Amino acid sequence: MSNEPSPDFVGPDSDEPVGEALARMRKARRLTGAELAAQVAMSQPKISRIERGQVLADPADIALIAQVLGADEATIGRLVERTERGHDRLTDLRPTSIDLSNSQKAMIEWESTARETRCFESVAITGLLQTGAYARAVLRGFQRLAQGGTTQPSQALVAKAVAERTRRQEILADPTRSFRFVMIESVFRNRICSPVDMLGQIEHLQDVVETFDNVVIGIVPDMAPLPIPPMHGFALLDDKLVSIDAFNTAMVSRGRRDVQRYRQLFDAFESLAQTDIAGILTRYRRLYIDLLRDLDDRSGT
Repeated sequence: MSNEPSPDFVGPDSDEPVGEALARMRKARRLTGAELAAQVAMSQPKISRIERGQVLADPADIALIAQVLGADEATIGRLVERTERGHDRLTDLRPTSIDLSNSQKAMIEWESTARETRCFESVAITGLLQTGAYARAVLRGFQRLAQGGTTQPSQALVAKAVAERTRRQEILADPTRSFRFVMIESVFRNRICSPVDMLGQIEHLQDVVETFDNVVIGIVPDMAPLPIPPMHGFALLDDKLVSIDAFNTAMVSRGRRDVQRYRQLFDAFESLAQTDIAGILTRYRRLYIDLLRDLDDRSGT
């Protein structure tokens, strides 16, 4: 009788990543990622991201996958416990490729399960509210960074990322979900794109406010006394997950303490925000119209 452990064995002291353990078990049963995905009613890309540790997995998903792969109760329990422990620390979701559309697909998966979404931004219009032109300008810069920062960004990859970001926005039309967005007023002065495209972005925000009853947009005025420096943007999904923006990655946590702290931050900024934003939008609409006139005058001299 062989003394070799079964393919589904995960010892109590094992430091093997959960995703790698699941991949090993799948391969031992000669299943492809697509075949496993069909058996657990998940997408093949989701299985791939779980196995590679590119997503903060739901413990229930880990339990289901391990069960389908034939793991015993002890192994399932260990995998779930280690997944839950991983939720108590920030997970770096640095992409393994330069294709930024993958991170947009991950956001679609998370947002599709949330009934309440709260987003805070301090430097740019939040992704779910961006026009195509604004998103293209944002993602072009990040695509260049992903390619090393020394070459022109791949226009094909930028287009893919913009398409996925636009697809994310379809969820706003679901009246069973609620969205609360808070932005610092300075996002309107940051020249992410051209004056013409900034005007289009401003009109889009007004359209969103008028179209969707389940969307609330708040803007923190310039002179509001900030409770803490707005270091970065973040999103809260159902008070169960927080995603934190960084230049070259996103960090995610399901840890209760992390989520609670970021919810407190969101509430503090939201308490300062104006939700009647028509006046602010009008002010910046005039600013960019004046800027366009100034540019026209200069080009005519």
